[in-house]
Amino acid sequence: MSFPDPIAEGLRRGWAVLDADASTLPAEAQFDVVIVGTGAGGGTTAEILAHAGLRVLLVEEGPLRSSGEFRMREAEAYPQLYQESAARLTKDKAIGILQGRCVGGSTTVNWTSSFRTPAATLAFWRDRFGLDGFDEAAMAPWFERMERRLSIAPWTMAPNENNDVLRHGAERLVLRAAPIARNVRGCLNLGYCGVGCPTNAKQSMLVTTIPSALDAGATLYTRARATRLIVEGERAVALEIDWLDATGTRPSGRRTRAKAAHFVLAAGAIASPALLMRSGAPDPHRLLGARTFLHPVVVSAAVFDRIVGGWAGAPQSVYVDHFLHDAPIDGPIGYKLEAPPIHPVLFATTMTGFGDEHRRRMLDFARTQATIALLRDGFHERSPGGREELRDDGSPVLDYPLDDFVLEGGRRALLSMAEIQFAAGARTVQPAHELALPYRSWREAREAIAALPMKPLLARVVSAHVMGGCRFGVDAARGAVDPDGVHWQWRNVSVHDGSLFPTSIGANPQLSIYGFTARLASGLAQRLTGRVPPAPQASQKAATQETAAMQETAAPQ
Repeated sequence: MSFPDPIAEGLRRGWAVLDADASTLPAEAQFDVVIVGTGAGGGTTAEILAHAGLRVLLVEEGPLRSSGEFRMREAEAYPQLYQESAARLTKDKAIGILQGRCVGGSTTVNWTSSFRTPAATLAFWRDRFGLDGFDEAAMAPWFERMERRLSIAPWTMAPNENNDVLRHGAERLVLRAAPIARNVRGCLNLGYCGVGCPTNAKQSMLVTTIPSALDAGATLYTRARATRLIVEGERAVALEIDWLDATGTRPSGRRTRAKAAHFVLAAGAIASPALLMRSGAPDPHRLLGARTFLHPVVVSAAVFDRIVGGWAGAPQSVYVDHFLHDAPIDGPIGYKLEAPPIHPVLFATTMTGFGDEHRRRMLDFARTQATIALLRDGFHERSPGGREELRDDGSPVLDYPLDDFVLEGGRRALLSMAEIQFAAGARTVQPAHELALPYRSWREAREAIAALPMKPLLARVVSAHVMGGCRFGVDAARGAVDPDGVHWQWRNVSVHDGSLFPTSIGANPQLSIYGFTARLASGLAQRLTGRVPPAPQASQKAATQETAAMQETAAPQ
């Protein structure tokens, strides 16, 4: 079975794509808008602005890869498609952070889970940060628009065994488990979403908004690092871009200055604040890089007597929100439960143990089920999140102390997950903690987990969601950018990504970024052109290719 490759086809049609290995690179270039980043925020913004008739440049530090190069191999995907080869860490090395670094950003490599921003989160932002006009009713049309655009809908196929364990165990304990909405079309249920979709079923920016923007005349630079904004007076006049060498990690010495009337930072909640800091952006209230939030994630692994096969099938299709709603939002930290995919490299690097102990764990790989808890950080005075810093070379690092408030939430989550896994019939359960052992009963696990020292580097903590660091606010004392996403001091610079959020979301954030960005980008297009922008649609060529792909997928083989 073969699948059309919309990227290869677009390049053949003559898309304006310039890579670092081109023999000739411009010293200067002129556009109406320069967008840094091609993920959820950058891709959505590019489509809206390009279809409004603006000359748009997209700048992406990572490479352009497509379905023809996605071979479902972790060893290839992590170095090519992820920040720091999927080994990015916080300053104290206590939290591993998974972020995309390729065209499409994290949308190219995420697990497709799509949730609207919870109403309780939006209400908290209104009550604590004064952000009126972003409540559930106001945001619903924008979420609906992006759900239609990206085919986001609840997953109706039966969950794979990894997710069904979570569903079954929760229901045995009278906890509601619900299906997760996913952004897919014609999905073959392969389970390798995290290493690039080889069938183009995942409706990431790579196969939706970016092709649409390029068909509308946008330009894309790849393996091009946005180094700093060049400012004259109180306006940015150009973006300094360093083209990368063959490794894709170091500047090659070639440089372009991209001039524009407006600049949009959509490089994610670590890179966007860092770019502003490198550029010397005014920060009178020390908000830039502050209150950067993760969903700190703790992991529980259970071994069953049957094959679980967590590598096959939709990676996340079931969730449990009970532990988000059983306490006030600003009380003890709540958490959302999901079941992640289990692939060998990801599993081996997440679970603890060395030597024979690790070998035994890998021998149980096929019979292992994993559950994760996403801790909802940022809603209590004792959870201020982290702060970004710049290293000597200008690269960003996130200082994210794990205090007792957060880690005690992690302990409660480990207890909840172990109880669910035993209720589903687990033979043993072992939390991802350096001092944990395989426990053979819920009673044994409950006593042991209650006694585990919850300390950084002992409790294994990871995250794939970064938010905040450049939050929007009703005035310059409460936000780095205004409610339209525009920088308070540099009025031709906007931020369109998850760094806008004042807290974590409490749910996988991609749909939140899509919805907020669609609203902000539509407003920006109207201000720049004086016209209400049209709602972008997939180009006729892209739509024809998509239809052909779906028909071929559905045809008998």
